[in-house]
Amino acid sequence: MRISYLIGNAYAVGGTIRTVFNQANALAAAHEVDVVSVLQHRTTPAFALDPRVGLRSLTGLADQDGRLTGSALSGPARRYLHSRPSRLVPPTEPRYQRFSRYTDRVLADYLSSLDVDVLVGTRPALNLLAAQLAPASVVRIGQEHLHLRLHRPELAAEIVRWYPQLDAVAVLTDADAQAYRAALAAQPAASAAAAARPGGPTSTEVIRIPNGLPAYGRPRSPGDRKIVMAAGRLTRQKGFDLLVEAFGVVAHRHPDWQLRIFGHGDVEPALRSQIHERHLYNSVFLMGGRSDLTKEFAKASIFALSSRYEGFGMVALEAMSHGVPVVSFDCPHGPGEIITSGHDGVLVPPGRVVELAEAICSLIENDELRAKLADRATDTAATYDVSQIGPQWEALFARLLAAKRG
Repeated sequence: MRISYLIGNAYAVGGTIRTVFNQANALAAAHEVDVVSVLQHRTTPAFALDPRVGLRSLTGLADQDGRLTGSALSGPARRYLHSRPSRLVPPTEPRYQRFSRYTDRVLADYLSSLDVDVLVGTRPALNLLAAQLAPASVVRIGQEHLHLRLHRPELAAEIVRWYPQLDAVAVLTDADAQAYRAALAAQPAASAAAAARPGGPTSTEVIRIPNGLPAYGRPRSPGDRKIVMAAGRLTRQKGFDLLVEAFGVVAHRHPDWQLRIFGHGDVEPALRSQIHERHLYNSVFLMGGRSDLTKEFAKASIFALSSRYEGFGMVALEAMSHGVPVVSFDCPHGPGEIITSGHDGVLVPPGRVVELAEAICSLIENDELRAKLADRATDTAATYDVSQIGPQWEALFARLLAAKRG
């Protein structure tokens, strides 16, 4: 099969990018796979990509905010189009400012002339465009990394309007699968114009396929270092402010333990101020970003997930694969489907800072419990290995392609 993944910026750092690369790498041995990036702000990607996977950018080299640089500046028409706001991407798309009239043009050209078996979009804006512009002869799959109810109402309305034109919508959790099935089943065909497309409106399959862990050696943490680890974008969503507050309680009872937070983001200055104001500068450390956290997982004895919401919680699964037990808020929607509380990790009610602190302390104070949870965590993580997840994607692609050709 010829499979293309369409992604916003394959050269940035983020969970969606890492997940897409893992999928592409897993499929490259048996299929012709490429990753098509709308934007590009560096010459090489941050994550490892199998050399058999093709990688290209539709717009050429630009800076992090999408402004054209270098050779991409050639041509006044291109510069003008890049300065104008997108007409194809809904303004409520979270990355709307990264798109422009120029990306409209290159995306329309790319999608309308697409000659592959399977196209996988990886964010709402790209899924919507695939539904509207990609040939009906191509299997069109919208991959969702954030659950439906967290999309802004205007964007959710567009999703409900156009996703029925996709062959499938792939989500990460059972809860989100139920939400999409209910939303799409309640709507008629997208529009008369959509229904009149060659091939007509499709019967959209909604399927849960969780993220898969890449097939590489993962060193097991010995679990004997006094380190609690957290990682992710430093944004309000990830709730690191709640974690710092909770660790104030932990540090008072266990001053020899430390919290290491890995990541970059908008709330970094606020977190630094919070750490200073609470006099936690000897206990809580902002470690910066890493594209590969393998060595850091192997140093940690506990992983803390303090998100206000998650699409899945891939970083928790990665920690578990290294034998690091996870203490997590049971936020919507991923952690509760990955972690069985008391068996391979600990779940506490969302936003309950004191309970999060108590759960961390309980693992610090009970070496035997921590070791048992770590052993079971590795068993749980093994069920998410790419060797288990990759065939689910292949089966979906093959089934939809056979149905389309039939």
